[in-house]
Amino acid sequence: MTMLDDRTTAATWPAAYPQGYAVVDVETTGLARDDRIVSAAVYRLDAQGNVEDHWYTLVNPERDPGPVWIHGLTSDLLEGAPLFPEIAAEFSARLDGRVLVAHNAMFDWQMIAREYARAEATAPVRQRLCTIALSKELSLPLPNHKLESLAAHFGVVQQRAHNALDDARVLAEAFRPSLHAAAERGVRLPLLECRPLTEWASAPERPRIGYQASYRPNTWRPARKRPPCPYPNPGRYETDKPLKQGMRVAFSGDTSIDRELLEDRTVEAGLHVASSVSRLTSLLVTNDPDAATSKTQKAAAYGTPVIDEAAYTQLLRDVAAADG
Repeated sequence: MTMLDDRTTAATWPAAYPQGYAVVDVETTGLARDDRIVSAAVYRLDAQGNVEDHWYTLVNPERDPGPVWIHGLTSDLLEGAPLFPEIAAEFSARLDGRVLVAHNAMFDWQMIAREYARAEATAPVRQRLCTIALSKELSLPLPNHKLESLAAHFGVVQQRAHNALDDARVLAEAFRPSLHAAAERGVRLPLLECRPLTEWASAPERPRIGYQASYRPNTWRPARKRPPCPYPNPGRYETDKPLKQGMRVAFSGDTSIDRELLEDRTVEAGLHVASSVSRLTSLLVTNDPDAATSKTQKAAAYGTPVIDEAAYTQLLRDVAAADG
């Protein structure tokens, strides 16, 4: 692959493109709504994707650090780190007036928004850009949508995967040629609105199987209509094969990951969230397949494939592209 040159200059740059970006990566104690940020990094870029500066901090989550084997941050390392309210102002200064860029941006944005809500503040972010969505818009020939695959495509060397600072650096270096490719082709950037939380109700314990955090009374849950899935339904899920964009996925019962986040990740992957089970449903996700719910009963009647949440989140990592 040949790296892009700088033919797209400021004089020919699309006027509709943003004037600055904040490439962000956060490492967290987990994926649920009550999980916390343990480290954060921001690379500030100018309108054409050139690095202006970068910033990194550890964050004391005031709880167990979660998957240490992934992010490498132990309780001892985080004990003396600042609390999120203590770094919120500096974080805001890095984000202010810029489009938040992240790999699976919905996840990073929701974790950041929740931390600000706990601190009784609001992140100064109005739009986000997901580099997974941008790579799809550019039809990059990637084997999957992992950050390491995007980095390899642009010849960016990843040194410490799941280290917030290095992941943000890698993404910033891969985003610049992606941005130039979009500008050269006249591609409209896949910008999405960021809706900040305005209130937060803390939970006394970690979410777990059989416990749905977002259904507690007095907790914030956005009311929004999801856009229609842009891909045709390819049919039912087949065991030992990947999910394919356009599949209709229904959920039943409680999940350990907040349902809102799980559904958002489903939509971001190009799948359709089905509110009920029908003959067109590709897959039912449930942690209790023996429960006598209308969805499990219909799935049994229609022969709809059923898998649990853990298997589903693994499949979400590598969703096959829709047929062209």
